[in-house]
Amino acid sequence: MRVDLNADVGEECGQDTALMRCITSANIACGLHAGNSAVMRETVRLARDHGVAIGAHPGFDDREHFGRRDLQLPPDRITDLVFRQIESLAEIAAEAGVRLQHVKAHGALYNIAVRDRHAADAIARATKSVDCSLILLGLPGSALVAAAEAAGLRAAREAFADRAYRPDGTLVPRSDPGAVIHDPAEVLSRVVDLAQRPDVDTICVHGDTPGAAELASQIRAALEAAKFQVRGLGV
Repeated sequence: MRVDLNADVGEECGQDTALMRCITSANIACGLHAGNSAVMRETVRLARDHGVAIGAHPGFDDREHFGRRDLQLPPDRITDLVFRQIESLAEIAAEAGVRLQHVKAHGALYNIAVRDRHAADAIARATKSVDCSLILLGLPGSALVAAAEAAGLRAAREAFADRAYRPDGTLVPRSDPGAVIHDPAEVLSRVVDLAQRPDVDTICVHGDTPGAAELASQIRAALEAAKFQVRGLGV
């Protein structure tokens, strides 16, 4: 059994160095919802030096709301927005002597692409335009996974260790009570079951969650105790 452990980083939340010690894939903010060129360069170097695979984490240009507000952009605007962010991080990664492994949309953009095939196709087009070998992350059964596969991209199906789910498998909106799970014991009680699902390739920990680094360390220990090989998607 194997599983990837990813985290959203480069968002200036103060936990990136500790997170890199236990994750296998890093979703690096591309300067719009969070971060900037200097932060991107530092985060790429940090991931490289820890042997962590690098991915782009593009979001809406909405820093005020941390990319978590639905901006309702048309598909061509989404394609352009995502393309520019991936390309920017890819160039920074190349300067550091590494390549991108994957793309994971951020916040509202990710959630829209779960259900909206037009938005999902726009993200897949942007990803493929930068590098057709990139892996696109999405919820199991989502429009984003279907769009990736239709575009000829590899899709990685993602579960969230610290988020609550609706009965249909989508995430509970952050505006609802209990959407983010803050109790480490509750997270750890379910993370192995999530990893054992046949439709899950990677587990996410949000880097802006308080205590995320310690939680990620405990999650990795729990997965390894359950005999999982915790390693990057491209390994």
